[in-house]
Amino acid sequence: MLVSAAEMLKKAKAGHYAVGQFNINNMEWTKAALLTAEECKSPIILGVSEGAGKYMCGFKTVADMVKAMMEELNITVPVALHLDHGTYDGCYKCIKAGFSSIMFDGSHYPIEENVEKTKELAGVCKGLGLSLEAEVGSIGGEEDGVVGMGECADPKECKMIADLGVDMLAAGIGNIHGKYPENWGGLRFDVLDDIQKLTGEMPLVLHGGTGIPADMIKKAIDLGVSKINVNTECQLSFAEATRKYIEAGKDNEGKGYDPRKLLKPGFDAICDTIKEKMELFGSVGKAFE
Repeated sequence: MLVSAAEMLKKAKAGHYAVGQFNINNMEWTKAALLTAEECKSPIILGVSEGAGKYMCGFKTVADMVKAMMEELNITVPVALHLDHGTYDGCYKCIKAGFSSIMFDGSHYPIEENVEKTKELAGVCKGLGLSLEAEVGSIGGEEDGVVGMGECADPKECKMIADLGVDMLAAGIGNIHGKYPENWGGLRFDVLDDIQKLTGEMPLVLHGGTGIPADMIKKAIDLGVSKINVNTECQLSFAEATRKYIEAGKDNEGKGYDPRKLLKPGFDAICDTIKEKMELFGSVGKAFE
């Protein structure tokens, strides 16, 4: 039932929209993402970091949960289950666990080693019908303890990695994970344009989608970005809604402390955030086109 992300991203690139990758952290996140994608008739990529995979009791637990949930909820839109910022070993664990898409983040290796490991994984993924994302130029901010300074990728190195048979390429263009600082200089569209010119039809990936202004998102899509990752924004909206529920004393009304009631406002907030992003990315109604 899970699909590779390759086909959905090719369609997105040709149609000048982007598919959202929404990271999942537990059952609520997963259910919210799947139901919103179905409601919006949008393809979706569920991202799982290695830290989140460990938190949810391993990659096999995650894969089995997602597949069972899709069946139970009658999800008909294309869904890819994707390892986010995977290590070399983590990639093989997710392949074995039943993920349909993998990201190998070799950006911290010398380019030669990044090329070597990416080429190997591209061959493995191709043989199994999985999609592979590679990264050039470290994305800023912190992701599972890996801190990047928001480097800009070298377009020629991007071309080297793109030619290895990967399905999508994450290239640093000044974007960061987490909240953007007040002195952030914005996305480097000149670098993105140079990368696009060299990599051609390759779908490009924008990490750190939270907090990037809508006009910049739209311009990035125009310049070849076909996949945009969102995680922090869902976490912030979940936390805010949960805080309001507790501060209003709702948990002390009747059985308001029941986790199903306690987590409902946060769940609804995640759904609203995902829907808002799908509308911005232009993927609403694209599931079956």
